[in-house]
Amino acid sequence: MPIIVKVDEMLHERRMTLTELSERMESRSPTFPILKTGKARAVRFSTLEAVCGALQCQPGDLLEFSPTQEKEAL
Repeated sequence: MPIIVKVDEMLHERRMTLTELSERMESRSPTFPILKTGKARAVRFSTLEAVCGALQCQPGDLLEFSPTQEKEAL
């Protein structure tokens, strides 16, 4: 998929664990581990808003478009 999810990188940059992120968001969504590993096929705007709020970042800090990723997967 040409969309790269960089939640793991942001957590590392912020020296935060997935558990800490969940606590800051007051949620235990099963979506977080999927987002963290970059295997999510979709994400709700409300989830993206909550993650950005907890990490003090913009959506563009968490998502990257890489057209070469799609070609490599084929």
